[in-house]
Amino acid sequence: MTESPDTPPGRRRPSEGGGRGAPGSGRRARFRGWAERPTGLLATDRPGPPRVPAPPHRRWLRTAALALTVAVLASAGLGWAVWTRLNGNIRSDSATERELEKYESERPPAGPPNAQDILLIGSDNRGGDNGEYGEDSGTQRSDTTILLHLAADRKSATAVSIPRDLMVPVPHCKRADGNESAPQTVQFNWAFAFGGAACAIRTVEQMTRVRIDHHVIVDFTGFKNMVDAVHGVQVCLPQPIKDDEAHVALPAGRQTLDGEAALGFVRARKSLGNGSDTQRMERQQQFLAALVKKVQSNGVLLNPMRLYPVMDAATSSLTTDAGLASLRGLYELVRSMRGIPTAQVQFLTVPRTAYRYDPNRDELVQPDADRLFGRLRNDQPVAVVPQPPAEAADGKAAGRGRSGRPAPAASSAPTFPGTTAEHGSCE
Repeated sequence: MTESPDTPPGRRRPSEGGGRGAPGSGRRARFRGWAERPTGLLATDRPGPPRVPAPPHRRWLRTAALALTVAVLASAGLGWAVWTRLNGNIRSDSATERELEKYESERPPAGPPNAQDILLIGSDNRGGDNGEYGEDSGTQRSDTTILLHLAADRKSATAVSIPRDLMVPVPHCKRADGNESAPQTVQFNWAFAFGGAACAIRTVEQMTRVRIDHHVIVDFTGFKNMVDAVHGVQVCLPQPIKDDEAHVALPAGRQTLDGEAALGFVRARKSLGNGSDTQRMERQQQFLAALVKKVQSNGVLLNPMRLYPVMDAATSSLTTDAGLASLRGLYELVRSMRGIPTAQVQFLTVPRTAYRYDPNRDELVQPDADRLFGRLRNDQPVAVVPQPPAEAADGKAAGRGRSGRPAPAASSAPTFPGTTAEHGSCE
């Protein structure tokens, strides 16, 4: 190393570095250089590459995902609104349940597991929208009562009509005015008119020894709305119908009835046949069979868009026990029935004959009635066959064979006159 004359011996020039504390040299100088960089300690010396826009298909995927999210949220909101509406439509008959609890010790035991027995009551209450069909008497009557048995395996359903003029023992019941009625033998529809659903249920249970699991009350308006919700039901009339009291005028032949015409069809009595309530019940059974077939053949129970108007119409006019007074309970019941073949949806009337003290009233035919009730009680099959025309013309012959007994059965199941949903009025 050559030393400058101006530099003392043994010392280095500042420019040569290596000396501790020399400005611009050593570890401190290097640190200062890094710290003074405008981009900071962790930045790179060169700017990064420019951002590349996402490919078009990725932008489309993000847009689709956003739209799907919005659709799901909207559907959830709509579904909740529909659920809330339908659930809020149903009226719970808590008063009937409280009344039945008082007589629990008198009621029959529960039937086989999963079998269901439901009492369907058609109320002709004339209040509200039903006022156009007559003056409101302040009480509710029932011209239509059906004991519906659903088999535990849900392979069959049996609907048994109970005539309104059937003379039956009615237990002591709490009347609408709060007073207690005495036990008496009267027409069956007296029980509902004066003691409400609780009295009707107890009367049916006393007569059949079948435990009623649920009850459903439907009024005129509800019936009309349900028929309109399935866009009408087809029937075939052998003769014209004109019944001013039932508000119906229909020509003979095949036709589709809307709700208003259907209500008149099932209510008409005095202008048809011999004017008996028996023939009216047969007409009601034929219509209900056609309604069931229409609902099943159109896939209503499997299509939510078709099911909604039916459920809306039904729930808007139903009064039920707490077990069915929710959309979940009602839907589970309907869903359990959707696999029943129409040939196994059966309609019949309790075996009965003219009342011994008044031919305008009915009484049960025994032991045939008890045999029918026993089959229902034990969830055993019952078969129906079309009623012979000669007997159909006689209002009091319906519901039993010529000898007053059920027709002989080809199988082990007893056979009664009736119809199925497979064979409507046009079959």
